[in-house]
Amino acid sequence: MPDLVLAPLWYPLLFLAGLAGGLVDTVAGGGGLITVPVLLSLGLPVPLALGTNKFQASFGSVSAAVHYARAGVVDIRRCVAGIACTLVGAVAGVLMLRTIDPDFLGRLVPWLLTGLVVFMLFRPRPTDVDHPPRLAEGAFFGVFGVGLGFYDGFFGPGAGTFWTLALVLVQGRNLVGATGTTKVMNATSNVASLAVFAAGGQFLLPVVAVMALGQLVGARVGARLVVRRGARFLQPIFLGMAGVVILRLLWVNYGGR
Repeated sequence: MPDLVLAPLWYPLLFLAGLAGGLVDTVAGGGGLITVPVLLSLGLPVPLALGTNKFQASFGSVSAAVHYARAGVVDIRRCVAGIACTLVGAVAGVLMLRTIDPDFLGRLVPWLLTGLVVFMLFRPRPTDVDHPPRLAEGAFFGVFGVGLGFYDGFFGPGAGTFWTLALVLVQGRNLVGATGTTKVMNATSNVASLAVFAAGGQFLLPVVAVMALGQLVGARVGARLVVRRGARFLQPIFLGMAGVVILRLLWVNYGGR
């Protein structure tokens, strides 16, 4: 595990970044767009920044998943196949990250996300009512669990947004239920990716500790907002965050070219 001495001013900023990331990720996905740039601003190599991010993000995603399950938003028993497929995909993604440059994937992702969000904008708004699925649940998790688990382990930004869109558009889930299931899958891929990063010592424990505390607070607040306010509250935030994800990825991958 690398050593890094930070100025005291960084620690409250890291806590706030973790809090904001946990809240945003729990409500709408895309919290990594807050936390990863903060970690990179410390001058960390990308693998070390991603490993540290996975470690601290695991606290928020696991906390949110537990809260959603206790509130009855998501049934963990229905997620077993998805958890298994996501686990496999995430581990494969992190291992692949060590051998392949993710630049191509980074340039492709904002366009894929743009197409999905545009499609969602021009279809009936998601409500608190489920719709008939377009793909059997087992097949859905086989495709999206492995695929999005791989993406989250390999690259990451916007993975929660992809999950929510897929669950709403393909599985016919209502937006609140889709958000709950998304956090279970996010928790799975975060913990699986973390295990691989941690085995290589690619994390900074003091940074993880401070940001994890913020993640726990933010995730708890965000989960309560979703459970209490429902789909009408979630819809504009989700679409707004999806737009931020797109703009951020376009800037990172094309702004300096």
